[in-house]
Amino acid sequence: MGEHRPSEPNPTLWVLTDGKAGDEVQCLGVAERLGLVPEIRRVRPGRPWAWLMPRGPIDPREAPDRPDSPLRPPFPDIAIASGRRAVAYLRALKKASNGRSFTVFLKDPRTGASAADLIWVPQHDRLRGDNVLVTITSPHRLAPAALAAARAAPPSALAALPSPRAAVLVGGDSRHHRFRPQDVEAFAARLEALAASGVALMGSRSRRTPPALEAAVAAVFKRHGGWWWDGTGANPYVPLLALADAIVVTADSTNMIGEAAATGVPILVFEPHGGHARLAKFLEALKAYGAVHHFEGRLEGGRYQPLDSTEAIARAVDQAWRRHRAVTGLD
Repeated sequence: MGEHRPSEPNPTLWVLTDGKAGDEVQCLGVAERLGLVPEIRRVRPGRPWAWLMPRGPIDPREAPDRPDSPLRPPFPDIAIASGRRAVAYLRALKKASNGRSFTVFLKDPRTGASAADLIWVPQHDRLRGDNVLVTITSPHRLAPAALAAARAAPPSALAALPSPRAAVLVGGDSRHHRFRPQDVEAFAARLEALAASGVALMGSRSRRTPPALEAAVAAVFKRHGGWWWDGTGANPYVPLLALADAIVVTADSTNMIGEAAATGVPILVFEPHGGHARLAKFLEALKAYGAVHHFEGRLEGGRYQPLDSTEAIARAVDQAWRRHRAVTGLD
């Protein structure tokens, strides 16, 4: 049940994306905080229409009057969209509903602040406007209730580890980062130093973790009696975050770093080769907030107020939708 559930009767809600997991998860996270069960609509524009997005029109084969259209009525009270291909469809929905549907876009639509009634962007993006909400971290599905539940009933293997405990979240190669042999060696050496200082290690790999990196990390865990998830069984991601006194995370995933910031414990970031300007701005903002520290093989920093951007976005959607109802006479 979302803390900011809109007024009764409950509004209908669409999540509108092209199916990309990262975009859809962010939309679902906001929907869940609103306490609403969304209808998931996925756009699939063909060529040449997909090439013209986000500025061009939607694929005519997916027009609202087509039976298989992602925009087929009845139109929703609220639509939350994300992803380049969804921008034109959100515009088309606004027009087809005669302005009735309240539209929300997550991330910079690249077409300006008029792309939706409410737009959310991370602080490291440049878009600003009266209808633009800015937060340091991105929305996600990691709710405070899930962390609390994991703390109340933790897996026995993790609960048995002594404090302080460090959750180690290992990513891998990405568009902007590569784990070269020297990166693998440096990361393993810093984990070795952290474990040798008396910090209990508990951690997990991701689908992108290369074999050499996983082998090096797993060896450190084995030497020091840590708990390492090797990919078998359910991923203990939420319990790892919930039970951690500090979180070590690789810089290739801003999503993992943003979710770690929801815990309020220090985040120790290891940066492999690569990087980009937007990531640097993101990390600098979190360093200024007191959440992020460079991982040097030791614990650093203290607790801070957890960053819950998903809740802030859901609250803004609720309040803006209420105003929209009043202005359009839908109350």
